[in-house]
Amino acid sequence: MKNLPLEDRPREKLFLRGVEALTDAELLAILLRTGTAQKSALEIAKELTADGGLYRRLAGVRDLNELMQIKGMGQAKAATVLAALEIGRRIASARPLDKIHFGCPQDGAAFLMPRLRYATKEQFLVILLNSKNKVIGTELVSEGSLTNSVVHPREVFLPAILQHAASICVAHNHPSGDPMPSIEDRQLTAVLLAAGQTLGIPLLDHLIIGDGAYYSFQEDGALEV
Repeated sequence: MKNLPLEDRPREKLFLRGVEALTDAELLAILLRTGTAQKSALEIAKELTADGGLYRRLAGVRDLNELMQIKGMGQAKAATVLAALEIGRRIASARPLDKIHFGCPQDGAAFLMPRLRYATKEQFLVILLNSKNKVIGTELVSEGSLTNSVVHPREVFLPAILQHAASICVAHNHPSGDPMPSIEDRQLTAVLLAAGQTLGIPLLDHLIIGDGAYYSFQEDGALEV
C-alpha cells in the first residue's frame, strides 16, 4: 500500500476523513495490517469484500480455522478479525434483555437479525419471556440441520421451566437467506405449539430469519395445532 497516495491509504484516510469515509475493504485492511508477498492487505480485503460478500462470508464465522482457510489469512490476522467480529456481535446485542419487548413479530425479528442473519449453520433458539412479553433469557437449543429429530420439545421447554418463563418464542435461521418455512418447520411448530399448551407455557411465535427478511408463523396466522 506504500505505492498509494497518502490520502488513499486506509489508516491515513481514516485520520484525514474519519472512519465513516472508509469502504468495507479499507476497514478490513486496517484489521489485516499487512499483506503477503504477493498481495497487499488492501488487495486481500478487496477480494473478501467483492460482490458484497464480506458479511455473508465473515459474519457467521466463530472459528479461527474457518478464517484461516481464506487465502492470505494467517493465525494472527484471523485472531484479529475474529475478535472484531465478536465485538460487533456483542455490541449489537448489548441492550439489556429486560428492556427488550416482544410486542409483535417485528420486535422479535429486530432482536434476532444481528445474531442469525449471517450464520452459516442453522441455529435454533428459544427466547424466554415474562408475563409482560419482555425477554428474560435466550438459549441455543440446536445447531445444524433442523429436523424433528434434532429439536425435541423437552430441550425447548426445559429452559422455560427452569427460568419460570410465562411464554416462549422460538427462532431459527435459514443460511440460504430465504426465510420461507419448510414442511419440517411447520411440523415442528405444530409439535411445539401442542407441547406448550400442555405445559401451560404458550408458544407465541416461531420466527425464521433470512438475509434481511423474516417469516413469522404468528403474523401468517399459522399458529394452529
